[in-house]
Amino acid sequence: MSELPDAHRRILEARHHDPFTVLGRHQEGDSMVIRALLPGTAEAAVEGNDGLLPMTRLYNSDLFEWRGDGNRVPLRYRLHWRDGSGHAQALHDPYCFPPQLGDFDLYLFGEGRHHHAYRFLGAHPRCIDGIDGVQFAVWAPNAERVSVVGDFNRWDGRCHPMRTRGGGGVWELFIPGLQAGTLYKFELRHRDSGAVMVKTDPYGRRFELRPATAAIVDAESRYPWQDGDWLRNRANRDWLHTPMTIYEVHLGSWQKDDNYHFLSYRELAQRLVDYVKPMGFTHIELLPVTEHPLDGSWGYQSTGYYAATSRFGHPDDLRYLVDLCHQNGIGVILDWVPAHFPRDAFALARFDGSPLYEHEDPRRGEHRDWGTLIFNYGRNEVKNFLISSAVYWLQEFHIDALRVDAVASMLYLDYSRQPGDWLPNVYGGRENLEAIAFLQELNSVVHEQFPGALTMAEESTAWPMVSRPVSMGGLGFSMKWNMGWMNDTLNYMHKEPVHRAYHHDLLTFGLLYAFSENFILPFSHDEVVHGKRSMLDKMPGDDWQRFANLRLLYTYMYTMPGKKLLFMGNEFGQGREWDDDHALDWYLLERPQHQGVHRLVGDLNRLYREQRALHYYDFEGQGFEWIDCHDARASLLSYVRRAGEELVVVALNFTPVPHHHFRLGVPRPGSYEVVFNSDSGYYGGSNIGSAGPLSSEAIPHMGRQWSVQFPLPPLAGVVLRLKP
Repeated sequence: MSELPDAHRRILEARHHDPFTVLGRHQEGDSMVIRALLPGTAEAAVEGNDGLLPMTRLYNSDLFEWRGDGNRVPLRYRLHWRDGSGHAQALHDPYCFPPQLGDFDLYLFGEGRHHHAYRFLGAHPRCIDGIDGVQFAVWAPNAERVSVVGDFNRWDGRCHPMRTRGGGGVWELFIPGLQAGTLYKFELRHRDSGAVMVKTDPYGRRFELRPATAAIVDAESRYPWQDGDWLRNRANRDWLHTPMTIYEVHLGSWQKDDNYHFLSYRELAQRLVDYVKPMGFTHIELLPVTEHPLDGSWGYQSTGYYAATSRFGHPDDLRYLVDLCHQNGIGVILDWVPAHFPRDAFALARFDGSPLYEHEDPRRGEHRDWGTLIFNYGRNEVKNFLISSAVYWLQEFHIDALRVDAVASMLYLDYSRQPGDWLPNVYGGRENLEAIAFLQELNSVVHEQFPGALTMAEESTAWPMVSRPVSMGGLGFSMKWNMGWMNDTLNYMHKEPVHRAYHHDLLTFGLLYAFSENFILPFSHDEVVHGKRSMLDKMPGDDWQRFANLRLLYTYMYTMPGKKLLFMGNEFGQGREWDDDHALDWYLLERPQHQGVHRLVGDLNRLYREQRALHYYDFEGQGFEWIDCHDARASLLSYVRRAGEELVVVALNFTPVPHHHFRLGVPRPGSYEVVFNSDSGYYGGSNIGSAGPLSSEAIPHMGRQWSVQFPLPPLAGVVLRLKP
């Protein structure tokens, strides 16, 4: 093949960076030339205006050519060919179509400011000049050649090489005749090493069911949303002063069908609404439903940042789940993971043969603990990929909030690293300046473009101003998980009551910083796995005491400042650790003690929502006041929650010793009614408590001029409301 022109040689060797300079329609002198590369083809022809025009095989290869009068061939011509088996085929030539991507789209993407990059990258059904097909585009700046491969071309990278668009590294190709449902990947050849890789689409919006990994061309959704009222109300909601109780759900193990298989998004939608709504939760939070190869990662090692996992059905089925929740007054939060991604060779890792989405230096590009790779937040196109993903879920799926996973690992360059195994920033510090800038931009974009949508940080360090506006120097999140409160509280509750007097500060320390951020109080999935035991099993004592302790813990949580989060199963006292391979132990709801916890959580949800004093100032100090936080010896706590003239008083007893004549100082005189008692027999308690109203007495106590007296049950909390 020494007589071949170099450009033709590179086409045949599948390493030409711009196949449109060789393939397709070209004027050469007085003749029009049409070339096509058709691997495995016996004969080929161009469909002219007056019939088929036979093509000539060049160099005894799979490259075919026709020369003649260009007026004989339409602008968008079709090719006819017979493969080696004699089967006839005819399709429009992809190489007779001009570039489809707009220069402005490419410019914004290169600048990292294209917030809807998913609308032009990936695979999109299009009709161009009256011809239906699919437009493909991918970012791969270090590739020598990129091809679209799939069933339609026998996964042969020689058949459909893409055109490169300038110096930005974006490749594109419109392939006529393809439609929604087509399986595809990208085949890439590295420009230096010559290594050939087959990768799935980073912007793919639908994938095969694992373990298969091909992307699926997905038509633009025409889902008929019915949640307009919800979105309008959300945009005007004062979320800072609105109750929020979150039910965290892993869709794969919340419930299963009769054969222990996954339920679909649509099946889960109706069941979740029927369960969550009467329980009084305001939101559900879904562990990541972005596509992921390993069930055991729970979705936290994502390979499809734009795709709802196919485990539970079609993307429109997830839209149905969100829509049904909204129609029933339930918000939907999505766990979203921009901190890291897995090493799977079919996905983002060394996407074009080089560290593209990740840092090249493993001291910045690898998570030692998790065996995953870290995004290069300083690269515009990578930042654009992630921010566009966030926009995608909020825009296309009407998600109400993104809970951003592992923020602490993003903020610190030395996160979980040994000395010498990390690189400082340009100022010599440990702060990841690029990640900080990314998070600030992410939060700014979300809050500007989606009024009422929220972002929540899982951040476990003392990094300041996580939930303060970017304009003030903060990271810009709406809220932050209060991991310190969670750890201190569980540490305290784990101890036998006889020892709690020596650890009283674990309950009170959190109030020193409770209003430094907009906190969520979480008892999440992370607290009931990997040997940490279930919430019920963390509690000390015999069966009665364990259930009483759990009811007390939830009472404490719901009456403290901060929004609330419970992982599925916590609400009825799941007995064993969460196991993602099995559904929750729903049969436990047939047992009185578990029924009691279930009723208690439902009533706490309603109490928290209905009593303005318990939620209005969740994030502001004027809504909380200690009555007595010093009685370590008796392990008692009491405090006031208020909102304007409305107030409730909370008394908690963390020992199994009842106080039959407990006197509590109150902030104002009047009549107080017991609106909640975790020791009620209705919840499985001993039913110690007062049923009638309590009139304050002018007996000074606990530094107050007025006080009330009532029975304070063992291992229980009582909530009193000042009657108007």
